[in-house]
Amino acid sequence: MPGVLSTIGATPIVELTKLNPDNPFRTFAKLESHNPGGSIKDRSALEMLRDRIRDGRLVPGKSTVIESSSGNLGIGLAQICAYYGIRFICVVDPRTNRQNIAIMRAYGAEVEVVTDIDPSSGEYLPVRIRRVHELVDSITHAYCPNQYANPLNPQAHHSTVREVLEALPTLDFLFCATSSCGTLRGCAEYLRRRQLPVQIVAVDALGSAIFGSPVGGRLIPGHGASVRPSLYADGLADVVIRVDDLDTVVGCRRLAAREAILAGGSSGAVVSALGTMRDRIPPGATCALVFPDRGERYLDTIYDDDWVATHFGDVAHLWKESDMEAASC
Repeated sequence: MPGVLSTIGATPIVELTKLNPDNPFRTFAKLESHNPGGSIKDRSALEMLRDRIRDGRLVPGKSTVIESSSGNLGIGLAQICAYYGIRFICVVDPRTNRQNIAIMRAYGAEVEVVTDIDPSSGEYLPVRIRRVHELVDSITHAYCPNQYANPLNPQAHHSTVREVLEALPTLDFLFCATSSCGTLRGCAEYLRRRQLPVQIVAVDALGSAIFGSPVGGRLIPGHGASVRPSLYADGLADVVIRVDDLDTVVGCRRLAAREAILAGGSSGAVVSALGTMRDRIPPGATCALVFPDRGERYLDTIYDDDWVATHFGDVAHLWKESDMEAASC
């Protein structure tokens, strides 16, 4: 691919030596925030559009791409469509980060916010998907990539896990956050086709419907899903860890304080899941954590003390006391 799109993928992997220095195993992070659009969804966006652009099924000035997104995939699609001069409409809901919407609009995307809640599920996602279908039916030469069911979404992540294995050939555990199940499915497909003995840990939100009935709501967009995606399949993960919103916040704050990595909500959930798994990981093992996006898009939520206090009360002690100890080591 030309220009800035050629920088998608080949993201760095770094060892986390300060996050939990007493762990008897090694931990590495795959920093997907280094993609040009700031998240792992750049890979999916490119994979789902690339062939259609190359063979002329998507035509600048004629075609329209329409998708439902909580933000990161929308940004990836907006960037690609801006590069090629293709119209892009993204359907979001009120939980979408304002900064994500601003970034999409800066790329020239049209952003439509649905405000109705689906009465049967109590969620926005079914309403978003219905609105996408309405737009596709009413606009000529419209295309919906459909991240929730498109096999090109997981195919994009064969390269993600391949890059991890190139850096860590003796990998034992791979931790992936879940939303569309694209990353989880793609990594599982790649590893199992090659019969590699890597345990896959899926990290889901407690309020998500992917691995069972939701327990409570979800405050943090982009982690989990209110409806089980079509890309889901039984057996993709060896272990499933469900993380609540507070532990997600704590994971993000500790990661920033100890490793100076400002990452998004699902990365914090992955950090929390590593702690939950600690006693099940043998000494000397190698673990890789996929960090899907950057933290700047969560400055007015996860990293805002007032927002945290409003939703969880005075919980700063959960990360501040232990981080002072870590800093003194």
